[in-house]
This record gives sequence, structure tokens and C-alpha cells, in this order.
Amino acid sequence: MKSKRPPGAIRRFLRRRSALLGAVFLLLIFLTAILGPHLWQVSPWDMMGMPLTAPGEEAEFPLGTDLLGRDVLSGMLYGAQVSLLVGIAAALASILIGTAVGAIGGFYRGKVDAALVRVTELFQTIPAFLQTIVVVVVFDPTMMTIIISIAISSWPPVARLVRGEVLTLRERDFVYAARTVGMGDGRIILTQILPAAMPPVIVMSSFMIATAILTEAGLSFLGLSDPNVMTWGTIIGAGRDALNQAQYLTIIPGVAIMLTVISLNLVGEGLNDALNPRLRER
Repeated sequence: MKSKRPPGAIRRFLRRRSALLGAVFLLLIFLTAILGPHLWQVSPWDMMGMPLTAPGEEAEFPLGTDLLGRDVLSGMLYGAQVSLLVGIAAALASILIGTAVGAIGGFYRGKVDAALVRVTELFQTIPAFLQTIVVVVVFDPTMMTIIISIAISSWPPVARLVRGEVLTLRERDFVYAARTVGMGDGRIILTQILPAAMPPVIVMSSFMIATAILTEAGLSFLGLSDPNVMTWGTIIGAGRDALNQAQYLTIIPGVAIMLTVISLNLVGEGLNDALNPRLRER
């Protein structure tokens, strides 16, 4: 009797409806970020109407205007690009730092591992958001500074995850085989161990992007973002002075951030189901 083959990773992902829904919404967000500014060619910085025009009050401003009379819809479209860029760039930088630290410590073990573990624990003793605030306050609050500050505070969980994977994989037969054919340590780590250790990191990356977007929004609300760059967090930060009379300035970008974060979490859960080896036989 022929045994039933387990579904592939893509099929397992598509079989999870919530993950598929999250992926579809993220695709819409990316398309909006890419195409929106070209379809709605209005500068988010131009003062074009009466301040605090409510959504739907004027056809020219579907989502209303802010305290300075700037178009909120334009700000949302341009802000989507920057918010997603911040989230992806910060998550990528965190993954690169954490993967390097975890792979080196897990592979070499001994004193090298002990030293890197202590450094990782040192960073984890300080709340991540507090670390981010300190870095942004010390340096100029540019988008590059914000991305770097988020990456600095976010890499320790990646390092611990990669270290655990590498500690397990370094004892596998394929690593001994690679040593037998004369591969160096760096080549073994890059070509043999890390490809096998990356699935859980890929799953974590979706959650890290969501966290980075939330962190940037929190910095903007506190007035610690780049004032020359429009993001969803910038719109929220600008609307905090009009919470009583224009709640939509906070609600609209807040809902966009909430739905994006929920979608990223759903995609992360779907990736976990698809890439988790324990679920392959289900």
C-alpha cells in the first residue's frame, strides 16, 4: 500500500486560512505602498486644505486633513513605504547580527560561546524599547538611527535561537562529512549549518518586522522620530495634539498598523506550521 506523502511547505502554508488571509492583506499593503503614491500624486507635506477637515467631508480629502491642512490619505500612502521599509530593514539587520553571534558561539563553543552569551544577556537585561529610546536620544533621530537602534535592541533573541540550532546541527553527520572533505569552519557554517538553521529564523522575522513597525510608531508618538520623513507613526505623533477634536488622525494610522501587525503574526504562524519539521507528518 502506497504511503501518503506529507504536503509540502507551500501547501501546508496555503492550507492555513488565517495565514493565507494575512498574506493577502500584506500583499495589498505592499501594492498600496508601491503604487499608491503614483496613483495619488499629492505631496504629504503640502498644506492643501482647511486644518482638521473630517474624513468624507470634502471629496478632495477622502481621509481628511491634519492640523496643518495636509492630506491624510497622501500621508498614509507615503507612510506605508517608510514604515514597511523601517520594519524590514530593522528586522534584516537584527537577523544578520543575531545570526552571526549565535552561529559563531554555537559552532566554536567554549570561551568564545561563553563571552558571546554574556554579551547577549547584557543586552537582554535592558528593556528593548528603552535601549531604542536611548540610542535615538543620544544621536540624531534620523531614519537610519531609528533602524540601527531597533536592530541593536532586537538581535539577542535571534542569537539565542541560532545558537541553539547550531549547537544541535554541529554534531550531525553531514558536518563531519564536510570536515572530512576539507571544508573550513567558515564554509561549513555558511553552506552546511546555517541553511538548516534558518527556518525558525524565517518564522521569527515576520514577528520582528511587526515589532519594528510598532517600535517606530511608539517613537513617533513620543516625538522621537525623524521630522522630515512621513510614516504612520509620524501621523499618529502629529495627531496626539488633537485627540479631543480629531480622533481620526490617530485611529486611521493606528488601524493600519494594527492590521499590518496582525497580518504579519498570522503569516508567522503559518510559516511556523509550514517549516516546523514536527508538523510534516500531519
